[in-house]
Amino acid sequence: MRTLSFTLALALIAAPAAAQHAGHHPPPAGDTVRYVAISAGNVAGYEHIWRDAEGTIHSEMEFNDRGRGPRTRTRIRVDERGFPVLIEAEGVNYYKVPVRERFEVRDGRAVWENSADRGDTAVSGPFWYASMDASVEAGLLPRALLASPDRSLPLLPAGRVRIEPGAELRVSANGRTQTVRQYAISGFGFQPYRLWLDENQQFFAAGGDWLAFVREGWEGALPRLFQADQEAETAWGAQMGRTLAHRPDGAVVFRNANLFDSQTGQSRPGTTVVVTGNRIQAVGPDGTVQVPRGAQVIDAGGKALLPGLFDMHVHLGLVDGLFHLASGVTSVRDLANDTTVFPQVAAEWNAGTKVGPRVVVMAGFIDGSGPFTGPTGLRADTPEQARAHVAWYADHGYTHIKLYSSLKPELVPLITEEAHRRGMRVSGHIPEGMRAEQAVRAGFDEIQHANMLVLNFLADSLDTRTPQRFSGPAQEALNLDLNSDSVRAFVALLKERGTVVDPTLNAFEQLFTARQGEVDPVLAAIAHRLPPNVQRGLRGGGLPVPEGMDQRYRQSFRALLNLTAMLHRAGVPIVPGTDAMAGFALHHELELYEQAGIPANEVMQIATIGSARVARREADLGSITVGKLADLILVDGDPARRVSDIRKVELVMKDGVFYRPEELWTAVGVAPR
Repeated sequence: MRTLSFTLALALIAAPAAAQHAGHHPPPAGDTVRYVAISAGNVAGYEHIWRDAEGTIHSEMEFNDRGRGPRTRTRIRVDERGFPVLIEAEGVNYYKVPVRERFEVRDGRAVWENSADRGDTAVSGPFWYASMDASVEAGLLPRALLASPDRSLPLLPAGRVRIEPGAELRVSANGRTQTVRQYAISGFGFQPYRLWLDENQQFFAAGGDWLAFVREGWEGALPRLFQADQEAETAWGAQMGRTLAHRPDGAVVFRNANLFDSQTGQSRPGTTVVVTGNRIQAVGPDGTVQVPRGAQVIDAGGKALLPGLFDMHVHLGLVDGLFHLASGVTSVRDLANDTTVFPQVAAEWNAGTKVGPRVVVMAGFIDGSGPFTGPTGLRADTPEQARAHVAWYADHGYTHIKLYSSLKPELVPLITEEAHRRGMRVSGHIPEGMRAEQAVRAGFDEIQHANMLVLNFLADSLDTRTPQRFSGPAQEALNLDLNSDSVRAFVALLKERGTVVDPTLNAFEQLFTARQGEVDPVLAAIAHRLPPNVQRGLRGGGLPVPEGMDQRYRQSFRALLNLTAMLHRAGVPIVPGTDAMAGFALHHELELYEQAGIPANEVMQIATIGSARVARREADLGSITVGKLADLILVDGDPARRVSDIRKVELVMKDGVFYRPEELWTAVGVAPR
C-alpha cells in the first residue's frame, strides 16, 4: 500500500489526491515542460506543465499504479514574487475518488477547500499553502524557500517548511549534459524530502525506484540521482544510529516485571530477567535469580515485559526503522522492496549500526507482465524466467517468494516447487484467473490480505489485477455465509495444509470505512501526535463508495473481522501484517484482532511466538526464554488483558541495546505519548 509515505512524497511533485478532468485537452506544444513518471524502471505516467498567455501555470499529471493512481488538471496564478495566489484543481485521487481543491489569497485572507479540510485565515508576509488535491509545479516552493532570508516559510494550515542545499551532480542522457543540485525540504512529514533542480532552479527530478518523476529525455540520469539520494539517506540514518541507540556497559536486570509467557499465553508477575550481551541469561521469580555484579537493574514496577513484537507485512523505508522500534516492533518481514539498496539497509539494521528492527525475512517479488504489473524488475512470463528468478532470489539470501496478481496461474506450481526445493516459502496475492483454493493446492504456504479469501467465493467476472479486488469484496463480503459448506471446506483446507493467513485488516478498514474529511480510523487514536500536514493527509478517505452503499462497505469490513476470528478458532495460523504506516498500524491491527473476538492473550501470542514460528526464527525470537536473543519491550499496562495497552511502550531492547521511544518519536517529529 505505502499510501502514507506516498502521499508525503507526492506533496511536492504531484498531488497525493489528483484528478481526472472532464473535457481533458492536451497542453500546447510550445513552452510545455514534460516529465515522465518512472516506476521500477518502467514508464508509469507523466506530468506536463505550461504557462498560458496570461502567465497562468497549468499542470496535467497522471500515473498508473496497478490500476490505481491519480490524474489531475491544475491551474495556478502566482504573484510577482512567485507565490501562488490562486490554485484550482479537480478530478480523482489515487483510489479514483472525485476531488476538487480551491485556494485563493484575496484582501489579506487565505481561503481554501479540499478533500481533507477547509479554512479561512488572515495572512501577512510570505507563506506557503500545502495543497492536498492539486498538482503544483514542483519548482515553485524550492525557489520561494531559497529566496527567503532563512530558507524557511510558514506553512498553511500549520507548521513551517525549510530547505537545505545538498549534492551537486553533472548528469548526462541522450547526448546532453547539465548540472543539477539536490535539495532537502523538511516540514511536510517525518524526514527531509529530496528533489533536484537544474541550473535555472527549475524542477528536474524527484522520487525513488518505486516512483519517480524526471524531465522527459533525462530518464537515464535517474540511477545517479537515486544513488546520491541514498547516500544522503544513509548519512541521516547513521546519525540516528549514533545518537539514539543506548548500549549497556554490562548485564541488565529487569525485576518486578509482569512477564508475558508467549509459549503458554499466561502472565507471570514478580519475574526477574537477566540479559548479558545480546542474550537472555536467566528468567525466574523475583528473589530466586542471581543478579550479576555491576548489573544495571531496572525496576519494572509491575509493568508488562513482553517479547518484541513482529510485523509480518512491511515494505520498509529508512525512517520506518525508528517508527517500528518506538512502537515495540523489533522484528519485521519485508514482503517486496528494492533489490539493490534495501538488502544493505536490512544488514545495517540487523547489525545495529542504524536504527531499525530485525529484518527476519526478505521476500523476493515476482509478477507477470501486463498493464497492472507490480513494481518489480523480475517479471516471469515463461517457465525459464520463473525458475531463473527464484534462483536469483535464493542465491542472494532471500528466503521467501511473494507472487503477484498478473502472474500466469500455470507458473504457480512451477515456482512453488522450485522455491520449496531451495528451502523457501511462497505467499502473495492470488493471480488473476486463479482462486485461493487453487493457489493453496498449487503450493502457496501463505495468503496475503483478507480480500483474497473473499475473492475465492465471488464471481469470476472480477479482474483481480485491478482495484476490483478491493471494490468487489467491499460490496459483497457482508453476504459471505461463514457457516456454508463451501466456506467451511475452504477453511478446513487451510488448516489441513497449514496455510498461513496475513489478513492486513487495517488496510481494509481504511479502504472500506475511511471517508473524505474524516480521520483515517487506523490512525485516529494517534493522529494528534503527528505533524500537522500528515494529519491532513489522514482525511483523504478510502475507496470511492457508490451512492447508497456506505453501510454496505462498513458491514463488509465487519465480515472480514468475523472471517479472521473464524480462521483463528479453526486453528489456521494468523500473522499480524500491516502493509501500512510503520509501528502505529501494527498496534491497531492487533486491536482489530481483539475486536474480531480473539482473546487479548492469544493476540499477543500471534504477535510474538506465532510470528517467530512462521518466520522460522522461534529458536532465537518470540519468547522471553533463556538463551534467546534479547528483544524485549516494557509496557505501562497489560496488553495480554487489554490489547490497546500495547500503545504504551516505555522501553525497547533489541539485540541487547536500549531504545527510548520518546527519543525516537522526537527524531521524526512525532509527539511522545
